[in-house]
Amino acid sequence: MPEKVTNVRHEEILRYEEILQIAKAGAGEGIRHIRVTGGEPLVRKGVEDFIGSLKKIPGIETVSLTTNGILLSEKIEALKRAGTDGINISLDTTDRAHFQKITGTDAMDTVMKAISDSFDAGIQTKINVAVTEETTEEEILSLAELSENRNIAVRFIEMMPIGCGASFQTVDNEQVLEMIRRKYSDIRPEDPASFSSKFRCGFGPAVYYRIPGFAGSTGFISAVHHKFCTDCNRLRLTSTGFLKYCLCYDDGEDLKKTVRGELSREEKEEILKKAFQTARTHKPEGHCFDRPGKISEKKPMVGIGG
Repeated sequence: MPEKVTNVRHEEILRYEEILQIAKAGAGEGIRHIRVTGGEPLVRKGVEDFIGSLKKIPGIETVSLTTNGILLSEKIEALKRAGTDGINISLDTTDRAHFQKITGTDAMDTVMKAISDSFDAGIQTKINVAVTEETTEEEILSLAELSENRNIAVRFIEMMPIGCGASFQTVDNEQVLEMIRRKYSDIRPEDPASFSSKFRCGFGPAVYYRIPGFAGSTGFISAVHHKFCTDCNRLRLTSTGFLKYCLCYDDGEDLKKTVRGELSREEKEEILKKAFQTARTHKPEGHCFDRPGKISEKKPMVGIGG
């Protein structure tokens, strides 16, 4: 969504080597799955090689990517060669005018081609839809139907009150499901054991449904109205090296000062491992999205890694 983005000085952003050092420490403490997000990760030079390096870390099982899709088609082959396991593409509407209002660009055809190219490359492909009160039932159905002929997952995400998301009313995913059910009354929960790929649906908070006859799935990520905090096993590393326990709060561990400190590699590794241990035990019991005044994270999602 168009918003003023505060620029961060280049020297404040972690170098790839620094992120790899942190990722190796995380893998040593049980991290098995990594997602590269942004901002927009594909604008950073060398991201394909970086993903390939992440894949080589002992213990790391999957590395995936979240993108707006604009640059994806031109990079898809390189991402495939790097071993990218999955790609999430943000697409909040299939209505051209609404797409331009949301993104400030007329690039919907580019994103639609990126979805096709990602699927055709054999990479597990998901579409992430941030639902707002402006999203119409027609748009919901059109988005859900993108999984009709391709084995992709279209996931509807409740808007979280962070950054510009705070200016929107959060729509309960139960309402979204009901919109789909009005046309597809036989939509039903999908058995996780039947999924063809454990990566697609095994490690995140989405609940998946399938419309009979559709090749793909419909997912719901309901962070606001249907908390999944007790099962949350995720940590978030910002581009400036801050390891966040939870999206809702500004608590966490500053890892940049460690990787850039005057210490031996072994000393840094020990401190980083302890930071992951602390993060694991300090995750909050739950978010407070239902009490906006208690949210301590003030940065926009683009500055957090959303």
